[in-house]
Amino acid sequence: MWKSINTTGAWEGEIWNRRKNGEVFLEHLTITSVKDPNGVISNYVATLTDITLRKEALDKIERLAFYDSLTGLPNRRLLQDRLTQALVLSHHNGRQGALLFIDLDNFKMLNDTLGHDMGDLLLQQIAQRLESCVRKGDTVARLGGDEFVVMLENLSSYTLDTMAQTKIIGHKILTVLNQPYRLGSHDYHSTPSIGVTLFTGHEQSNEELLKQADIAMYQAKSSGRNALRFFDPKMQSSINARAVLEGDLRLAMKEQQFTIYYQPQVNQSGKIIGAEVLIRWLHPERGLISPVEFIPFAEETRLILPIGEWVLKAACSQLKSWENHEHTRFLQLAVNVSARQFHQIDFVERVCDILKLDGINPKMLKLELTESLLIDDIEDTIFKMNTLRKLGVHFSIDDFGTGYSSLSSLKKLPLDQLKIDQSFVRDISIDLDDAIIVETVIAMANKLNIQVIAEGVETEAQRIFLEKKGCQFYQGYLFGKPIPIEQFELLLKKNLPRDISKSFYTYCPAHQADDHAH
Repeated sequence: MWKSINTTGAWEGEIWNRRKNGEVFLEHLTITSVKDPNGVISNYVATLTDITLRKEALDKIERLAFYDSLTGLPNRRLLQDRLTQALVLSHHNGRQGALLFIDLDNFKMLNDTLGHDMGDLLLQQIAQRLESCVRKGDTVARLGGDEFVVMLENLSSYTLDTMAQTKIIGHKILTVLNQPYRLGSHDYHSTPSIGVTLFTGHEQSNEELLKQADIAMYQAKSSGRNALRFFDPKMQSSINARAVLEGDLRLAMKEQQFTIYYQPQVNQSGKIIGAEVLIRWLHPERGLISPVEFIPFAEETRLILPIGEWVLKAACSQLKSWENHEHTRFLQLAVNVSARQFHQIDFVERVCDILKLDGINPKMLKLELTESLLIDDIEDTIFKMNTLRKLGVHFSIDDFGTGYSSLSSLKKLPLDQLKIDQSFVRDISIDLDDAIIVETVIAMANKLNIQVIAEGVETEAQRIFLEKKGCQFYQGYLFGKPIPIEQFELLLKKNLPRDISKSFYTYCPAHQADDHAH
């Protein structure tokens, strides 16, 4: 200060001062030297401003900008700054670091049951426990919600050693966060899923590292939660592939790249009485893509909703075109309906609108539901099925025997048909257990006046076994593969009798009387 005054004649800055009552405060001080006519300093003038409140306001603004208000931990912005500095340091000293992305399992359930105030209390305790698990100089940050990040710096120069050090801290975090929590008057147990990625210098950007840790965290959740997983580049490849697939699927919907194949369903005489409609994807570069490759993904992304509706519309349109021809008017088409599609609030209304739009006979439409669908909200399932059944729509349970539906639920449903899964049909000639299961299903269905159709029939031996046990309908390569509509109609000309209604209704004891009356 005096050096500046003696040199320039002035000084200004912030200093701590003390009031007469002993209170220490922060002030902004400006000192200016005053000289007489001869240029000699005669005195000094000091201007003092109390900046305590301004300083507190600035500190508060800084905390709001860089720290989480609930837990007091660094927020995403400060974490980004520290990560940038950590990457620079790692580049200079060659030591690796690690990011641990931590997400609480089933946190939403806590908020929904005990309230958000209890959720906030848990987050505060989580923050305290995380800070107790790391070294001085490491960073614990809260990104938002129930997501936390721990950044470890100055680990080893060798990857295996760094992984070992990180694993020790990661398992310590798992152990500590698994300890019971006291939330007001409630005892609560919470578990974390932790994803880990390592970093060295400037090999990856901040965003890439956080993304990698996030991907690894989701792998931990997929493994069953309450686990720690390190990032594997294969995970990124899988994520990228899924992103491409989603984009291609949306484009396929827009550009109408889907088509329908038809697999014949026959009676005991081998006559075609209908078909199952099966979607195929005609990709402009990859060619014909099986639904096995894209339907599960469409389920996850909810794209199954527009895809499923498109298939239903296509099937009804085909039924309409068959109505005017004597040799096809009695054909029935089976359409698969996913659980997500069926459980839409307006599913019944959507089906009704499609039926009205095409003006088809609803009795020619058969909806195939998976057995697992019956587990969720059985009352809603029964209501929707009954509503559509009154219109004439038929129902079949697909892949019967692979799920866990109860017989008490089964007898409540307005079912027309059970489809025996091909996994049982495949080995009925050589596997006694499969043979007993198939025989039992057929006997039960016949007692309940429900049709039975076996899928995956590929050999004459399988067909003979099924026929002897009382199975009425068949589907499989023995009778025909899924084929485009042009080939299917050629097959019909060779196979279909002039009046197929007799061969079809002969094996519908449950609905024979009312159907003929209609």
